[in-house]
Formats: sequence, C-alpha cells, structure tokens
Amino acid sequence: MSSPPQPLIDQLLKRVPRVPVTLWLIATNVAVFAIMLGYGAGVWHSPNNIQLEWGANFGPATKDGEWWRLGSALFLHFGLLHLSMNMFALWDGGRLVERMFGPLRFALIYFGGGLFGNLLSLIVQGERAVSGGASGAIFGVYGALMAFLWHQRGQLDRSEFKWLFWAAVIFSVITIVLGLLIPGIDNAAHIGGLIGGMLAGAALIRPLDPARHAGRGRWLAASILITGTAVLIVNIPEPRYRWSEEIQARGEIAEFIGKDARISARWGAILGRAQQENASFDEVAGRIEDEISSSYEQSFEQLSKLHLDSEAPSAAALQSLRNYAEIRRNASRALVEGLREKDLVKIREALELASQPPRRVNQQATGHNKTGQSSGQAHKTPQK
Repeated sequence: MSSPPQPLIDQLLKRVPRVPVTLWLIATNVAVFAIMLGYGAGVWHSPNNIQLEWGANFGPATKDGEWWRLGSALFLHFGLLHLSMNMFALWDGGRLVERMFGPLRFALIYFGGGLFGNLLSLIVQGERAVSGGASGAIFGVYGALMAFLWHQRGQLDRSEFKWLFWAAVIFSVITIVLGLLIPGIDNAAHIGGLIGGMLAGAALIRPLDPARHAGRGRWLAASILITGTAVLIVNIPEPRYRWSEEIQARGEIAEFIGKDARISARWGAILGRAQQENASFDEVAGRIEDEISSSYEQSFEQLSKLHLDSEAPSAAALQSLRNYAEIRRNASRALVEGLREKDLVKIREALELASQPPRRVNQQATGHNKTGQSSGQAHKTPQK
C-alpha cells in the first residue's frame, strides 16, 4: 500500500527554501511607490501626469516608441490601497509559485504574464486610459499556480489539490467579475495576465518528482504563448496621435502663454510711456513694430510649424492660439499703420481688437471650436 503524498508545502520547502524574487518584487514596488511620493504622487491617489512621467502604460505614448512602458507600468501604483492589495496577493501566491518553478522560471512567468496582459490592455484600452499596477503580472502568477496544480494533481493529496486549485480559480473569477462591475479597473490586463501566466506555467513546469517528464504539453503551451504574443503585437492599432508631438505642443503652448503676457505688458508700457513723453505717432509706431508686431509674427510662425493630429488633446488649444497670435499680430500692424497715417478710426479699431481678452479672441477666431481636450487629465485611470 503506497504512503500518502507529503503535504505540498513540505515538498516545496525542500526544493526551494527561500523566495528571493518574490521578496525583491515586493520591495521594489514599495520602494518605487515611496520615491514617487516625494515627486508629487498622492498617498491615496496619484494624478495621471505623475504616472505618465514615471512610465505608465498609455496608448499614444507606448505606441509612439516608448515600448518600455509595458514593463515599467508593472511597478506603478495609484495609491496605498492599490499597492497594498497587490503586494498581499503577490506575497500570498508568489511564495508558492516561486517554489514550484524556481526563482528564474518564476521571474519569467511574472514578467511574461505582466507583459502579455499589458499588450492586451494596449489593444482593448487604446488611447482611453493611463494604466499601471502589478496585478496583470500577479494574475500571471495565479495562472501558473493553476497550471502547476492541474499538471501535478496526481502527485498531490486530493483534498489539498481541491483546496489550492479552486481557491486560485475563485480568487481569479471574483477579481475579474469585480473588474467588470467597478469602473477604473484594467480588466484586460488581468485577463491577459491570467492567460499568459497559465501558458507560461504550463511551458515551464517542473514536476515534483524529478524522475517524471513534464510531457509534450509544455511545447504546445509554449507554441500557443509565442503565437498569441505575436498575434497581439500584430493587432496593436495605430495611435490616433503621436505622444511626442503632443508633449512638444504642450511645451510650445506654455511658452507662448508666458511670452504673450510679457508682450502684452510691454505693449501697455509703450503706450503709457508715449503719453508721458508726448512722443510722436511715428516714434510710437516704430516701437510697436519692433517690439510687438515682430514678436507676435515670430510666435505665429513658431506655432504654425507644429504638426499635431486633430485627435490630440492639445489640437484645439494649439489652433486657437495660432489664431490668437495672428490676430494680435494683425492688430499691432494695424495700429502701426494707423499711427503712421494718423488715422484715428484705424487706431481705435486696432486698440479695440488688441484689448479683447484672449478667450474671447480665441472663440471668435475658431468659430467656438470645441473639438478635443486641452490636457490628458480627461483620460480615465485603470488600476491593475
């Protein structure tokens, strides 16, 4: 009569006494979160712009050549609760899976599942969301756990197998269902991570009994994983706009706004000084032409050189400022002409146009164009 199998945890402790990769992953995630707090991230919630700067997964940025975001996003969390839940799940499942597969294979499963999940998220979420978090990779860990338990079910105590396997299944199902019900959760990364982890686990299986072979199924799983990854990569949609161009446009917009404030102040100073000094019309015209008209001409040309797709968040703001710079340039030119011709009607019309607030001028110039958004803050923030 054969003796009952040893408890799984005892077998695993003999094979892999320590779990260095699990501990390193937890420490790294916590350290990144702590460092980000010093750079403006919130304890309970972080703004999208902070996450973007640190490498969150975002369609326009990732697909614009910043593919490293697929990996860096695995270490970014949007708040302490988000981090705590993920690290608890990683510690709970990682200790088992790292001992089942060994540190190196466990690392491959973790990052393989996370990257597979982020690829699927990139296709499903598109340009709609800024996403980050470790749970896509953690789902990969639980997928590998299920693959291992199913493969080794004949070597385990029946009740132990049922408890561990169905606990992992129920955890995964409940979390995915909650992701469907609760807005702001990147369920695509969860599902992708789970599938990727299952396939990676099946491909990298290490039987409890070294004398037993893993079987041909591992090659089938590896083939499906490689093929699936290739299919995801091929089906990544083209970005609706280039993130690098959006960032450049935001910088130019901010620069113009600051420059416009200085030019407007200088314009007022020239007119005020002219009254005090009782300067001639020609003298005032020369100053405005040299210091005001030329500055707005330069700003208009600089803004006009920027290429930005109409789908980009700053497209409407950029077009509005182009029109505003053109109107200010034309107003200053008209004022110069009116001063040199000593045409009081032209002078008054030019001053009225120049005195209009920027928002009113922008609306007139763009026909109340409300297409697009002025910042990326409108994107939702899925957590993983």
